[in-house]
Amino acid sequence: MAAVVPDSSSDSIFGKENGVHPPKQLDAGALFVLKSKGSWLHCGYHLTTSIVAPVLLSLPFALALLGWVGGVVCLILAGLVTFYSYNLLSAVLEHHAQLGQRQLRFRDVASDVLGPRWGKYAVGPLQFGICYGAVVAGSLLGGQSLKFIYLLHNPNGTMKLYQFISIFGVLILFLAQIPSFHSLRHINLVSLTLCLAFSACVTAGSIHVGYSKNAPTRDYSLNSSGVNHVFGGVNAVSIIATTYACGIIPEIQATIAPPVKGKMFKGLCVCYSVILATFFSVAISGYWAFGNQAMVTVLSNVMGNGQPLLPTWFLLMTNIFILLQISAVTVVYLQPTNEVFEKWFADPKMDQFSYRNVVPRLISRSISVIIGILIAAMLPFFGDIMAVLGAFGCIPLDFIFPMVVYNVTFKPSKRGLVFWGNTFIAVASTALATVGAIASIRQIVNDAKAYHLFANV
Repeated sequence: MAAVVPDSSSDSIFGKENGVHPPKQLDAGALFVLKSKGSWLHCGYHLTTSIVAPVLLSLPFALALLGWVGGVVCLILAGLVTFYSYNLLSAVLEHHAQLGQRQLRFRDVASDVLGPRWGKYAVGPLQFGICYGAVVAGSLLGGQSLKFIYLLHNPNGTMKLYQFISIFGVLILFLAQIPSFHSLRHINLVSLTLCLAFSACVTAGSIHVGYSKNAPTRDYSLNSSGVNHVFGGVNAVSIIATTYACGIIPEIQATIAPPVKGKMFKGLCVCYSVILATFFSVAISGYWAFGNQAMVTVLSNVMGNGQPLLPTWFLLMTNIFILLQISAVTVVYLQPTNEVFEKWFADPKMDQFSYRNVVPRLISRSISVIIGILIAAMLPFFGDIMAVLGAFGCIPLDFIFPMVVYNVTFKPSKRGLVFWGNTFIAVASTALATVGAIASIRQIVNDAKAYHLFANV
C-alpha cells in the first residue's frame, strides 16, 4: 500500500474539492528520513541544534570588525529578520499542508511555488551544497577541538590535525546511521543543553580574563581603514548572517506530526530563547574582554601567548562541550544528504529496516561521511570556502527565498507594508550576498599562499 503525506486537513481525502488537493505519494527519503512524528518541542530541539553551534564563537570577531554600535545593531537586526523569515516560510508550508500538499523539503517548496526548475536546478543544489559543506566544516571543527584538548595535555605533541579529524570522523560515521531526523530528538535535547553550557563557559571565561591581572589591553577602535574596512565590515555582516542561518527549515517542519499549524512558531520561540541567551552573551563578553584583538574564534584569545589565560581544567571542560555539540550539529546537517540517498537507493514498499533497505543505507551514508571527512582533512582552510558558500547559499535560502515564496503564495497587497517590507529585505539581502561573495573570494585569494593539502593548522 503506497504511503501518503500526512495532512492536517481532514478534507484532503475528498480530492480537489474547495481547492484541496489529494495527498502525494511519499518516496523513500521522505517516508524513512523525514518521519512526521514529532512535537513542537522536538522541533525546538532540532532548530536550536541547527542554528546554535560553535560558529557563534566567531561573533566577538565580527563585533571587532564593526564596533560596538554596528556590531550589536547587526546582531539584533539579523535575529529579527531571520525569526520573521523563518515564520514566513513556515506559514507557506502550513498553507500548502492545509491544501493537502504538505511540502517536506526545500526543493518541494521551490518546485510547487516557483516551478520545477527552481527546485531541481537552483534551490535543491544550493541546499545540498550548504548542508554538506556544514558537515565538512563540522568535521573540521571537531578535529580542531580534539587537537586543542590534546595540546592542553601534551603541548609538544606531534599528532597532526588530519589525524584528529579522522578520529572525529569515526564518531560521525556511527551517528550517521541513526535512521531518521525524528530519531535525533533526544540527541538534540542534549545538544541544546551543551550549547548553553559551552556558551556559559566562554562568557564566564571572557569576563574572568577581562578582570584578571593578565587582562589584555582593550582597544575598541577599528583596525582597518578604506577598502579593507569596507570588506571587513561586509565579512562581519556575512559572519553574523551565516551564524543565524538554517538551511533546513522545511525538513525540520516535516518532522512535526500533523496538524502542523502553530507548532513551528512555538519551536522557533524555544530556539530564539536559546539564541538570546548564547549569541549576545558570547559576542558582548568576548568583544568586551579582547576588543579589536578578538580572533576568529574567541577560544584562541584565551590561549594567550603560549600561556593559557584560564585554568586547564576549565578549557578542557569547555572543549568537551563543544566537541560533543558539534557532533550533533554535523549529524543534523547530514539529514538532507541522507534523505537524497534514501530516495535514490531505498524501496518505500519495503520495511525501513529490511535487509533490502538497511544495506544501501549503511553503504551510502558511510561513503558520504568518509568523503566529508577526507575533504575536511585535505582542506583545513575550508572556512574560507564556506564563507563563499554562505554568501551564495545561506543568505539566498534564509533571507531571500522565504520573502519571495511568501509574496508569490499569499500575494499581499502592493500598497501594504508586508509586500514592500519583504521586497526590501530580499533586495538588501541580494546585495549583501553579492558583496559578501566578492569579499569571501578576495579573502581566499589573500590566503591562497598559505594553502596546502593536509595542512596542520
